[in-house]
Amino acid sequence: MLRRPSRGGERTGTPADLLVVGLGNPGDEFRRTRHNVGAEVVELLAARHGGRLKKSKERAFTCEVRIGPKRVALAVPITYMNDSGEAVAPLVRRFGVSVADLVVVHDELDLPPAALKLKVGGGLAGHNGLRSIKAHLKDDGFSRVRIGVGKPPGGKERGADHVLKRFSKADREAVDVTIERAADAVELIVTDGIEAAMNRCN
Repeated sequence: MLRRPSRGGERTGTPADLLVVGLGNPGDEFRRTRHNVGAEVVELLAARHGGRLKKSKERAFTCEVRIGPKRVALAVPITYMNDSGEAVAPLVRRFGVSVADLVVVHDELDLPPAALKLKVGGGLAGHNGLRSIKAHLKDDGFSRVRIGVGKPPGGKERGADHVLKRFSKADREAVDVTIERAADAVELIVTDGIEAAMNRCN
């Protein structure tokens, strides 16, 4: 049983079983860019399970849904990507979860477009959103649902520019399928655990 934090503004009721955070940048200009695929997955999960993401004091849009018997908190930070930890750390406290019960959905330059991989802990692959979360939690043991966005073509374009651009039409169609698969993977993590989900999805 998780210990419930008792400091002001933190969880006093039943903790969530899982907190799922989809990373991205706020604002319409960043919608459907490579960097925002994680946010798209969480928005899809909210829609699938009848949740309505609303702005919260933790600098995120949040809701709680039930997936099977489990209580799942969904969140999309409205910090910029590089400051994701400023939202995620208070969300972890608010929903009373441990780092082991945190799932972060994010874009991954090291995977080809539309690839899907799950992992627990490990390297951050230069991802500034993950780096910020690790810095604020002082722990990198959270699960990751990684969606490939590919490397910049020919090395001419820096990664920072690449992730702020939209996909080609063909890649976008493939990524739309992967976003559905990533939502399926999160549901599998909820019902069967991360190890089973990795075995199935990787």
